[in-house]
Amino acid sequence: MKDIFARVNELESHLGAVHADFGSLKQKIKELLEENQRLRIENGQLRKVLKRENDPTAPPQTAEQPAAVKGDKPAPVALGVGEGYDNLARLYHEGFHICNVYYGHLRMEGDCLFCLSFLSK
Repeated sequence: MKDIFARVNELESHLGAVHADFGSLKQKIKELLEENQRLRIENGQLRKVLKRENDPTAPPQTAEQPAAVKGDKPAPVALGVGEGYDNLARLYHEGFHICNVYYGHLRMEGDCLFCLSFLSK
């Protein structure tokens, strides 16, 4: 009988270690996905800059209108609010949180109510 309890305790501690390993793997995957998204966005922006430099007929792009990444929704332009608002709106539409709860993290599940309430202020 004592053998069974010892074995159950051993399995329980092993299961706890496996659970901790899964947690750390999940965190690493999340970090890699966020880095991958940032690199995709940067890569797309660099491709557009390179294309603009190689195409002398392309109109020059202003600082207020950043290059959009393929598939992104255009960022809303707020009149009279300022460049900071436009930058935050652009970041949000590129797929990142701008709220104080998850700032800078990749949005994985659609719109964030905290970010949307921040943008509506």
